[in-house]
Parts: sequence; structure tokens; C-alpha cells
Amino acid sequence: MHSYLYRTTLQALVALAVSLPLAMPAEAGDTTPDAQLQRWSAAAGVPASAERGRVFFTSQHGGEWSCSSCHNAPPTTQGTHATTSKPIAPMAPAFNAKAFTDEAKVDKWFRRNCKDVVSRECSAAEKADVLAYLIAQKR
Repeated sequence: MHSYLYRTTLQALVALAVSLPLAMPAEAGDTTPDAQLQRWSAAAGVPASAERGRVFFTSQHGGEWSCSSCHNAPPTTQGTHATTSKPIAPMAPAFNAKAFTDEAKVDKWFRRNCKDVVSRECSAAEKADVLAYLIAQKR
């Protein structure tokens, strides 16, 4: 009886351990630029436009900065923060393998930078357009 109880308990624990990762939310870093583009396009309800993204990225929106002020245009080389002079990795995924691979960082990045550039959070359509532009940058 004791070995049966031990065996069934062990089997139950193994089954739980195997299924637990499937039930847990995705870890940070479990995304791709394409998945982010799909997420924002779906939230916007319209297909993304790389051209609208280019215009948004390179334009000033009533302030003194555009996205390209720090991230360059095209965003295929290292940029420099306008006030701190800290280096910024290229934004285009083809030139920076880590770009847009951590959903929490991506959301934080858009929230902070949109407030700096457009004095508000960007819409889902704006995020999708900018990302479509960034993905379109190829080597």
C-alpha cells in the first residue's frame, strides 16, 4: 500500500511539473517583432503601414524631437539619446536581434518614448505602423 501511494503521488507531481510551464504566462523575451506587429495591428483593427510608420518616426509632433532624433533615420545604426548622450542600439530588428523580443520592455519603451515625442501614449495603429517601418529595414 505504501509503495502504491508513493508511486501515484510521484506520478501526480511529475504530471504537475510537466504541465505547469504550459499553464504559466509567457516569460519576458518570448516574443518576436512579427508577433508584436500582429498584436498591435489586431488591436488597431487595420493593417500596419510601413510608410505611415516612416512618416511618424521621422516627424516632429509639436515638440522638438522625433523618434529619429535619438534612433536615427533610417534606424539601422546605433543612436544616441538626445539629452543623456547614452548609446542606443539600432531599432530595426534586422540590425539588432534583441529588438522587440521582450514584450514588457517593448511596452515600457513605447510608453516612455511616445510621451517624450508626442506627449501621450501612442495608439495601437501608430505602434503597428512604426514597427512595420522598422521591420522593413533590411540589410
